[in-house]
Amino acid sequence: MAAYCSLLLALLLLALSSSSPASAATPYGIEFPQFNAAVADAGCDGKLVAEEEALARRVPPLKLHMTHRSAAAGATGTGSFFLDSAEKDAVRIDTMHRRVALSGSGAGQRGSAPRRALSERVLATVESGVAVGSGEYLVDVYVGTPPRRFRMIMDTGSDLNWLQCAPCLDCFEQSGPIFDPAASTSYRNVTCGDERCGLVSPPAPRECRRPRSDPCPYYYWYGDQSNTTGDLALEAFTVNLTATGTRRVDGVAFGCGHQNRGLFHGAGGLLGLGRGPLSFASQLRGVYGGHAFSYCLVEHGSAAGSKVIFGHDDALLAHPQLNYTAFAPATDTDTFYYLQLKSVLVGGEAVNISSDTLAAGGTIIDSGTTLSYFPEPAYRAIRQAFIDRMSPSYPLIAGFPVLSPCYNVSGAGKIEVPELALVFADGAAWEFPAENYFIRLEPEGVMCLAVLGTPRSGMSIIGNYQQQNFHVLYDLERNRLGFAPRRCAEV
Repeated sequence: MAAYCSLLLALLLLALSSSSPASAATPYGIEFPQFNAAVADAGCDGKLVAEEEALARRVPPLKLHMTHRSAAAGATGTGSFFLDSAEKDAVRIDTMHRRVALSGSGAGQRGSAPRRALSERVLATVESGVAVGSGEYLVDVYVGTPPRRFRMIMDTGSDLNWLQCAPCLDCFEQSGPIFDPAASTSYRNVTCGDERCGLVSPPAPRECRRPRSDPCPYYYWYGDQSNTTGDLALEAFTVNLTATGTRRVDGVAFGCGHQNRGLFHGAGGLLGLGRGPLSFASQLRGVYGGHAFSYCLVEHGSAAGSKVIFGHDDALLAHPQLNYTAFAPATDTDTFYYLQLKSVLVGGEAVNISSDTLAAGGTIIDSGTTLSYFPEPAYRAIRQAFIDRMSPSYPLIAGFPVLSPCYNVSGAGKIEVPELALVFADGAAWEFPAENYFIRLEPEGVMCLAVLGTPRSGMSIIGNYQQQNFHVLYDLERNRLGFAPRRCAEV
């Protein structure tokens, strides 16, 4: 705790005393609010008093800009783009189930230990978005002294921030240089005696002979066999202000990965926005006293930038269509943001799905998974509901690979499909436009449902395709998720 307080005070003093000129050539960055000593005076127990809550709402939010990988890679948005996504998601889900089966945990079990095992299972599916060229949203972050730019994948399903680091003993191909700790004057390892070392898993049984000097090795793996191994470290993250210069934040904990495997397609690493204490969102929350962040994801294939905002966004809070649903109760070990899904509506009618089917494995909302997933029995019922209610004007295509149902819409003008909505236990309903749950595959003239099943599992995942052009708010102070339709390219 003393180390945390020292870090907090150092950050406060640094922010009050330093800033750098803006770089007009850089289109991405984070906008930080001004610091206020009142935040530091309240102590380091992590509990906001009423005065701090009012302060948090007065300061301007942090704004981080993103690009979608498909735009960065020059993708065209053809059918193979999404078919690859679905196929790779399916492979990773299958791998995840095998891992859970070996561990002996059951999806229907309750309690903190089974819940943690379920989180590990979902993490595999979350990471499947990393392996798909169209599946992720990328952020530019500047790391080290002097600062160097690295493009990282934004992932609400991960806690650990990490980069590939030199010496790179076994690394995947990356666009741009790999981070070199020796070239940064602000880099330092977290020692094995540091309390933060206990937040990561070691690659082997940890031996800490010199607690004040020995490094803290970590091993972070995902169910598709993607993994990163290295040393937990502290470093300066320098970010562009969207209007006036740059700001540097010292002592951000991240993984310096020397052995990394997986299909990350050029990204330098991951920026975690999960619930855990090591995530980027959690570390910023501790510094600024903010308990909310939000993002607005542009549609797949768009060249426009998306936004991540740390702190409350006044425009979103004033949105007339802003709706909320409560998160499920969380434990200290949860990474993911669980929702309490009650039913699925297709064409305004509840699909015949038992409540036990939807509740067994929980529902998470995630920025790293591309498509949306439901337990296999629920998916079959949802698919049949669309088949039963779809206009006969669009011929059903039998045997189309991976996605189902699919329809021939060649030559069709405006296409009308049954409405889709998710209803939660507290009565909130999330209604989606057709382009968020049907994929138009061109030039094939095919339209497919962007939903799949999770075989032998009870989990559901609301992926980023379904979240397009919604401003999504994670209000952790009130333990709720907010969502409002917006044209995200204009936010």
